Amino acid sequence: MRLITRTILVTMVLPIAGLGTTTEDRLHSVHGTVGIDQAERIRDDQWHLRFLNVSRAQAVSQGEGVIVAVPDTGVDPHPDLRENLLKGTDTVAGGSGDGQQDPNSHGTSMAGLIAAHGRGTSSGALGIAPKSKILPIKAASADNFGEADDLAAAVEYAITNSAQVISISSGGASTPRLVRAIKSALAANIIVVASVGNSPHSPTAYPASEEGVIAVGGVDRVGQHAAISVTGPNIDVVAPAVDIYSTSYGGKYSKGTGTSSATAIVAGAAALIRSKYPYLPAREVAHRLTATAVDKGLPGRDDEYGYGVIDLVAALTADVPPLGFESVSAPAGAGPTTTAGAQRGDESDSATARGLATLGVLVAAGVGWAVLARRRRRGDDPPPRISR
Repeated sequence: MRLITRTILVTMVLPIAGLGTTTEDRLHSVHGTVGIDQAERIRDDQWHLRFLNVSRAQAVSQGEGVIVAVPDTGVDPHPDLRENLLKGTDTVAGGSGDGQQDPNSHGTSMAGLIAAHGRGTSSGALGIAPKSKILPIKAASADNFGEADDLAAAVEYAITNSAQVISISSGGASTPRLVRAIKSALAANIIVVASVGNSPHSPTAYPASEEGVIAVGGVDRVGQHAAISVTGPNIDVVAPAVDIYSTSYGGKYSKGTGTSSATAIVAGAAALIRSKYPYLPAREVAHRLTATAVDKGLPGRDDEYGYGVIDLVAALTADVPPLGFESVSAPAGAGPTTTAGAQRGDESDSATARGLATLGVLVAAGVGWAVLARRRRRGDDPPPRISR
């Protein structure tokens, strides 16, 4: 079945970091070369790193030993990313055969948000988990579209090639093969993360709507709901999704707005947790993300923020009781560890849905295990107790 959804990652490929505009429904590129000064500027442009207190989180874990599969438009071997790029595969025609060709930029941008290692302590793009490895899978063509069964084949490849996290920044209709593949990944103890989409009044697409998939929405620079993010009962957590800078093809950089970016960021967070707690089951990794998230909007889980904005430091260090137990209160005087904590604040299985877009508006399903009754962190609450 061919599935068609709009290209919902709003992205501009930039030869110079910090310049350019965003445009909806299409990926635009500007040709040119990137000099050393642009590589030095990109880190400052990555505002989400400061917002999420990434430097402190990376003092605890950098994703060592974790393979993150990225089924997308392929991943270009960017200088800021290539040391973490494995040989992958193509499930669509027209690629290099190893997943390392990306004429679109979307896949390279997502991979960079997860695992870019930069060019030193302050130069080049930096990912959330810079010591994790990317398994690139070209599952969509240059126009961001593909077949549902091409994504299914990509997920199957990820399962058989030792992926511990699968980051899916696309969505649309499902097929029996795709449903089987997603369920097989979950059964194999793989963390599956997907974006909810960039069309606010549309339902969550597949595979985000599959139970067990971590569904990711977006927030803006001040931690408020991003206007482009889908809302609804499937959302589990949110992450930065506006003006997100990352790697692109040909050594360039990209600036994008969409829940695709938020999804890749959460996939990087999952890699950090999986590296620090290698024997923790996938559902407990998801539980850590939801239990330590900073609650926004209405008290408790809501349809804009899910359980809240991810808090990387708390997810890595908090004493989080296993599923089914109440969260432990934090010691008096402790403070939130993410910037968000300091601030208050259609397509599914129908035969008519045609196209699977790999941009930044994807999906994720309601995580059944995360819908347990437990006290949620408000923006002015301290984080859970820190493990010793």
